[in-house]
Amino acid sequence: MPRTARPRGRTALAALCCCLLLGCGSGGAPQGDEPDPPAGAPTGTEYGVVTWASSADRIGEAVDGRGYRLVVHTSVGGTGLRVRLSNAFGDQPVTFGNVHAGLQRDGAALVPGSNRRLTFDGARSVTVPAGGIVYSDPLPGHVPAASKLVVSLYVPRAGGVLTGHWMAMQTSYTTDGDHTAEESGANWAQRTGSWFYLDAVTVRPRAAAGAVAALGDSITDGWQSTTDLDRRWPDYLARRLRTSPTTTVEGVANAGIAGNKVLTDGPGQSALNRLSRDVLSLPGLRTVFLFQGVNDIKAEPGATADELIAGYRTLADRVHAAGKCVVAATVAPYKGWREWDPAGEAVRQEVNTFLRSSGEFDAVTDFDRILRSPYDHERILPAFDGGDHLHPNDKGMQAMADAVDPESLDCGTR
Repeated sequence: MPRTARPRGRTALAALCCCLLLGCGSGGAPQGDEPDPPAGAPTGTEYGVVTWASSADRIGEAVDGRGYRLVVHTSVGGTGLRVRLSNAFGDQPVTFGNVHAGLQRDGAALVPGSNRRLTFDGARSVTVPAGGIVYSDPLPGHVPAASKLVVSLYVPRAGGVLTGHWMAMQTSYTTDGDHTAEESGANWAQRTGSWFYLDAVTVRPRAAAGAVAALGDSITDGWQSTTDLDRRWPDYLARRLRTSPTTTVEGVANAGIAGNKVLTDGPGQSALNRLSRDVLSLPGLRTVFLFQGVNDIKAEPGATADELIAGYRTLADRVHAAGKCVVAATVAPYKGWREWDPAGEAVRQEVNTFLRSSGEFDAVTDFDRILRSPYDHERILPAFDGGDHLHPNDKGMQAMADAVDPESLDCGTR
């Protein structure tokens, strides 16, 4: 069980297939002389805007000769698709022999004609050193918003620690050998609920769009939402932003890790330790949405209110120093979860008072008031409870997204 922590028209599926196959749109040829942005550093506009992301962690031992067919859901659409591959936690180099991007038809099968090879500085393969990341060259063609994008990787040489994202809430596929160019799913029979190596996808939007990254724990990661239906609260938020007339923020990056804390490492590095790599390095980032703290509070021993408030202040200062906005969310109720106690509840209330009144954030979203029961403010409203009294269900996830003011995410750079 994990622990927590302008209007745009939709392009038809067939149109995406043709665009990916024929290179329509304004995407240029691969720019092999563009340097990879260093890990943890803000990236240039040539890398576009992040349309999907997940946060990297150690998820086991790497294996030579494996293929990974990874299904992800885009937020903002655009041209010049790039993927970012991460060996952030690896202790040995990783070689990616072939990488393709296509469109999901059903399961591991792709829409015919949609699967395209990605290159790296013009080459089909690339080796990423331990601790490194790499961006692919831009792929000509247009990728619409809300697409089920499939990135297929072949890893002939790996070894050591495997970098990925354990709790995807999305079915992807693995295989032995290189089947990345195949559009059939016949050789991709092994299912997985994790993402491997892939940690971001970017596009160049038609208009001046920006992105928001949700820095969070298992609630943001989507635990208790319905697998494969993209019902995490950041997914619902992405749907709202696509049709909102009050914001130009359209890209949504999910930087949640189940069990994650603000102050200390555990499942994933702490928010303080991973902020640069997982959030501030994302292209087109305009705003950081901070929703964490419950794991710090319910830990044994738990963080004090003063300790957690100091952590929030440090995060806000670092985000502002990077020229980004930060929106904070109050810590949601969790009475009924096995680690709840009155002392932790007192800390949660004190922390939430600070979040609402400190003025240190560009905006505040009150998830506590949205999710809590009117009859017991220490509990989640039963209609929003995913069943464990901590994680919201699909309805609760949508209520959270509906509580976010789109205009608050578009406060610009400082």
